[in-house]
Amino acid sequence: MTARGKRSGPKKVATSRVQESDKPRLRRLSDAEKLEKIRQIEAAVAGGATLKDAVGTASISDQTYYIWKKALAALTLGTSSSPVAVDDGFAEFIQLEEENRRLRKLLGEKLRAENVELRKRLGIN
Repeated sequence: MTARGKRSGPKKVATSRVQESDKPRLRRLSDAEKLEKIRQIEAAVAGGATLKDAVGTASISDQTYYIWKKALAALTLGTSSSPVAVDDGFAEFIQLEEENRRLRKLLGEKLRAENVELRKRLGIN
């Protein structure tokens, strides 16, 4: 067989793997910084931006936002029963979240009632 008939496979180049210890440590945000980013995102969403855009401007992923929000909700449930002192900004945030939940519930009830009324008018159901 001639050299022309042989195909040489791709050359394997030895690459050096980066050790875990060689990687720079990721910057971890403090709880206050996380809370500030959550406030920034919620303010942007309240201003009419989409959640995806607001999360992008805060330089975090959607998943990170939801993880932080879930952790914050768990924290607020834990602090409501314990007498741990929290700063005024955090206490205000908790109060606003509770107010937000209450208003969402009222809006949902109102929209359901309007939906029922419209269905009656249209003769659906």
